[in-house]
Amino acid sequence: MFQEADLLPLSGLMHLVYCERRWALIHLEGIWEENLFTAEGRLLHDKVDAAHAEQRQGVRIVRGLPLRSLRLGLIGRADVVEFPPPPDPPFPVEYKRGKPKPDCSDEVQLCAQAMCLEEMLGITVPRGAFFYGQPRRRTVVEFSAELRILVERAAARMHELAAAGHTPPANYSNKCRGCSLFELCLPRAVRPDRSAAQWLEASRRHAARRDPA
Repeated sequence: MFQEADLLPLSGLMHLVYCERRWALIHLEGIWEENLFTAEGRLLHDKVDAAHAEQRQGVRIVRGLPLRSLRLGLIGRADVVEFPPPPDPPFPVEYKRGKPKPDCSDEVQLCAQAMCLEEMLGITVPRGAFFYGQPRRRTVVEFSAELRILVERAAARMHELAAAGHTPPANYSNKCRGCSLFELCLPRAVRPDRSAAQWLEASRRHAARRDPA
């Protein structure tokens, strides 16, 4: 069990599963670069959080619900949690501006929200959903045993990296181009198989392309 002071942002799980270096740059080094996609996502979440709780057809809809898990060492906030009449369980809903990702980073984040709810309320939350900007409909996620294991492993790894205070080296792959930190991470330049001289030369060429004058 973790202490309150040791809890880490639940939202970091998504970054960690996508790329450990991305998580460390954001959460250890405090580096962030906004682009069109992250700005749209932020505005979407601001809109969701700004709305009040409401009742629809017997379902209590709570927005911006605080979450925490002392077992996993996580703290955060759910976009939306729907509370239908008993005995139906709560149903977390996460809003995303884009479309489903090819990896499981989104699913890990949503499942972690459900696991926080389970610990806080002493109940089982078997499923939740995403509402993606594309195709603008709900995608239901079942919180399987395998997905729950991924959440536990990701949370443990996040605390391990936080305790070490070390940013992992870059490992370039196709998904790097879609990352908002691409220009700051420089994954093609900062690689473990390159010498310091090669890294400096790559950085010089990169800077020259950005500022030809």
